[in-house]
This record gives sequence, C-alpha cells and structure tokens, in this order.
Amino acid sequence: MEKQPKLAPFSMHLRVDDFLPADESEKERLVVMRESVGFWKDGVRRLTANPIAMVSLGVLLVVFVIAFIVPVFYPYTYEWQIRGSENLFPMQYSQTEKDIMASGGNVFPHILGTDNLGRDFAIRVMIGARISLTVGMVAAALILLVGSVYGAVSGYFGGWVDMIMMRIVDIIYTIPDILIIILLSVTLKAPLKALADSSRSFAWINTFGVGLICIFIVFTMLYWVGMARLVRGQVLQLKEMEYVTAARALGASHWRIISKHLLSNSIGLLIITTTLQIPSSIFTESILSFIGMGVAAPLPSLGSLAKMGLDGLQSYPYRIFIPAVFIAVIILAFNLLGDGLRDAFDPKLKK
Repeated sequence: MEKQPKLAPFSMHLRVDDFLPADESEKERLVVMRESVGFWKDGVRRLTANPIAMVSLGVLLVVFVIAFIVPVFYPYTYEWQIRGSENLFPMQYSQTEKDIMASGGNVFPHILGTDNLGRDFAIRVMIGARISLTVGMVAAALILLVGSVYGAVSGYFGGWVDMIMMRIVDIIYTIPDILIIILLSVTLKAPLKALADSSRSFAWINTFGVGLICIFIVFTMLYWVGMARLVRGQVLQLKEMEYVTAARALGASHWRIISKHLLSNSIGLLIITTTLQIPSSIFTESILSFIGMGVAAPLPSLGSLAKMGLDGLQSYPYRIFIPAVFIAVIILAFNLLGDGLRDAFDPKLKK
C-alpha cells in the first residue's frame, strides 16, 4: 500500500493508516498481562500471601483442635474429681496412681497437674478454651445478624428513619455493659432457674449458668451498634450504584434490594468486622468469668480458671499463667487474622 504523506501540524485532515485493522503485533501489545480474577479469588490470593495472617490462622486451627477434638480422646473429664490427686504438679502422679502403675496398670499422666479438687487441669484448660471460643463465635454471630440488618435498613431508607435509628444507636452507646450484665444476672437468676427446673427443654440453663445467658443477652442488646454504624456507612454508598437503581426500576422489593444487592456486596466488610468482634467478645467473657459473672461451676472458662489460679499464685503460678497465655494467644491471633482479612478484602487497600 502506498505510504501516506505526512500531514502538516494542526492539520484537520485524517490519516487513512490510522483506520486500518491492527496486525498481530499490535494486538499482542494491547493484551492485559495480569489474569482477570474475581473478588473472592483475589482476596484469598492476597490473604495467603500475608505470612502473619496465615501463621495466625494456623495458630487458631491448633487451638480449635485442642479445644474441640483432643477432649474427645482425653481420658479425663473436666468435672472428674480424683481423690488423693489434689494439687499435683505437671506430670506428677498420686500415690494411688503410683500403686496402679507398680501393679502393671496404665495411668495417663496429668500433663498440667491437678487443681485443689483433684481435677485434671489440662482438660479444664481445653474445655475452658472451647467455652471461650464458643462464646466469642456465638456472640459475633448475634452481633452480625442484628447489626447488619439494622444498619442496612437505616442506611437504605435514610431520612427521618435513619435519623431516629441512629439516635437509638447513640443512646445505646452510653449504656455501661457491665452494669447491665450485673442487673440482668440479679433480675433473671430466679426466673431462669425456675424455668430450667420446671422444663427439661431448658435444663441447659443450669449447665451454662445464668451469667452466661445474660452475657448473650447483653451482646445482642448492646454490642451490635458498632456493626450497625459500619454497615450503614457502606449501604449509604452502595445504594447510589446503578445496579440498585436498576433493581428499583424492575420493581424489586426493599428487602430483596437490601439482602441481594446491598448486604451481599458488603460481605467483605461483614467478614472483617465479625472476625475482629470475636476477640472482643472473648475478652469480655473472660473478664466477666474472672469476676464470677460468667459460666456456672463446674463448667470452666479461661477467665474462671485464671480466677481460681489467682488464689494459689505463689504455690502454683502456672495455673494462672496457662489460661492467661491461652486468652492472649487467641485474642492476638484473631486480631492479626482480622487485619489480614481487611488487607485482603478491602478494595481501598489494593495495590
């Protein structure tokens, strides 16, 4: 093809060569080198590339195995009192157990010793970690459910609805949670006890204790406000998007828009916030159990074990240090994992 003459500067004429189909070399230069990936795949890839988050996840998996799987095969139970085995040090045997071993019998060692009632301390730490983890996850789930729905409704409708709902949130922020737990424990102790004694369906109340039930009630009543504010802010941005306008034009109901378009597109924020809420719930439960407002004896939690270890701090310091280390490790691992999830799934932090 004949080469087109060069045009003068500021010429209004067009070059014919500029409108010819691109050849293979030009097409290759326009190819995007990075593979296109979805939101979840990209988030998982970024999370696995974060060594601190992955180590934290590994630590939490080990803690979950210790708390939920090992007790199934452990030869002792948390309430089993072995007479003559009170206040044993780690890997120490009582005289009765030594006699059994001398006669050819097998006795499983007390890995962390026993407490003042002859109960194996290792299994109590395992069950205590299980209770603390369960409380943290259940409380986080309740906070997620209440806070996400409340915040989404407030942000979606806006106007006077949003103003009233957010003023309620401001009022709840001022309520002292510890005081409410104490008041509920005193107020609900008698009716819950009567309900548990009168019906087999509610016998589990005696197992877990009124204090733990009150903790769940307070978490549901008070601790969801932070989640609600975060979700509201996210919904205020998302409801102006084109797909929400299209859903309205197609006649979608308010609940469908909230659940299918707003909350589903806020799932990254929900996961991150829920993960960071778990250590906060565990810490609150540990403090309440430490002051005697948590689970009912003989069921242990890490907070109640630390309280019992405080009485023998000079003679048996490991009894308070081991539960305290478990609490610290669990809270630190969840916080570091939450930071990793935030870095992986927050689009604003993508590089």
